[in-house]
Amino acid sequence: MNYPTKTDNPSKATTYNGWSNYETWNVALWMDNDYGNYLKARESKNYQEFLSRLHKKLTGDGVSWTDPKLNIQELDDKIKELNS
Repeated sequence: MNYPTKTDNPSKATTYNGWSNYETWNVALWMDNDYGNYLKARESKNYQEFLSRLHKKLTGDGVSWTDPKLNIQELDDKIKELNS
């Protein structure tokens, strides 16, 4: 299992489970593990389009889908992976 590096506080980690930070990891997790979100991601060409399909402001863990800490490139790559 991968754990955050340099700190046990997820919001202060420099990487988290292979993602650039906790927020990006959490959003990617909810894109995969919620069937409705998964379908929306599969219908989207990038993260911005995915956001336009959402009607929720937060993931199930309370992370904003538009958090400024999100690594959009990683999330775009995740959507491409889901669509391949």
